[in-house]
Amino acid sequence: MALARVCTCCRSLVREPYKGLFSGVLQPGFIGGCVEAKRHLLSEDIIRLQEFQQKKLAVAHLAYGSKGNYIEVFSQKLQKNELILRDELKLLLHLCQSADDIMIARDAMVRYNEENRNQLQGDFRFGPVFMRQCYELGMVELAAATVTDKNMRGFFKDATSFNIAIDMLFTKGSYEYALEVLRTMNSQGIPFNKDTLILASGTCYKLNTAESYKICLALIEEGQTKGNFIPRQAFCFAVALAVRQIMNTDSRLCQNLKLVLQIVSGELKDAIAKLSAAVLHKSPPFVKKPEFSQEVIDVLRLQSEDGPLMMKVEQVVTQLEQADQVTQQTLDDMLCRTPSGKRKPAPITIERRTSRRTLKPLQSTLLLE
Repeated sequence: MALARVCTCCRSLVREPYKGLFSGVLQPGFIGGCVEAKRHLLSEDIIRLQEFQQKKLAVAHLAYGSKGNYIEVFSQKLQKNELILRDELKLLLHLCQSADDIMIARDAMVRYNEENRNQLQGDFRFGPVFMRQCYELGMVELAAATVTDKNMRGFFKDATSFNIAIDMLFTKGSYEYALEVLRTMNSQGIPFNKDTLILASGTCYKLNTAESYKICLALIEEGQTKGNFIPRQAFCFAVALAVRQIMNTDSRLCQNLKLVLQIVSGELKDAIAKLSAAVLHKSPPFVKKPEFSQEVIDVLRLQSEDGPLMMKVEQVVTQLEQADQVTQQTLDDMLCRTPSGKRKPAPITIERRTSRRTLKPLQSTLLLE
């Protein structure tokens, strides 16, 4: 499945440069490595932090006694192995204000899950409340460790809990851990919604590895096969990841695709520098010269027309033509070419140890050694 295709319609796009169109995708420092995330991928409609904080205040006012007393009493209840009721745990989760409080709540959740593993939790979902507490307190590792804990299997039955955990890990730059949370979510049979697809494709894009590329393709193809809605942002992450993977290869097709992407994004100086470095005036016949499509050259000329780099472009193009490094093959021709068959292995030659003339053993120094 091809995620990105560059065709002759590029010509209608290059009249106005798209500065920064592929910034972060084509920059050398980003190729083959991860980029630190700057923001969350989930909207406030999903995180709902402000709404959660207001509800915490309301619960605190209605709670019996002070917050400190309730947390302390609950901690003692855990030490005594007393039964934890649903409403007690619900109240505890809304009263947490510190890292110590949330650790007590986590222990209570583990105990509650052990005692009620085979029972329904009702309409109330503990998972999103716990994740929003971790979000508010910045406890990313605890959120991820809890949602992937085997002892908590069956407790987080909703996509929102996993999505918030992945979003926090994404923002922190812990992409491998985010992928582990996705695997846990999949193994527990939690359906991926549109937010999960965006987070998954974004995580794969940040990892920028061959494995993450395969995972990203598989997720999108599976969603399409099932008829699920694939968000545009997920597609964009997948396309950007495909571009970054292309940047790691040196084939003629990939070189031309890189070049046309630089031209369309307005990076003319980089494109010209690349072409200048590729010019080989005098080289032995067995040295393979880089070749560039006439279609890509035409796009470059159109982009630089009436601009300060127009003369430089013509100079470089002339040098490439003189060196016979401009081909009439279009990008479509290169993409749709028939792959060559497998090369036949060279025949195995048997080392001769006797002379054809005398039929006597060859006494070479190599044989004597």
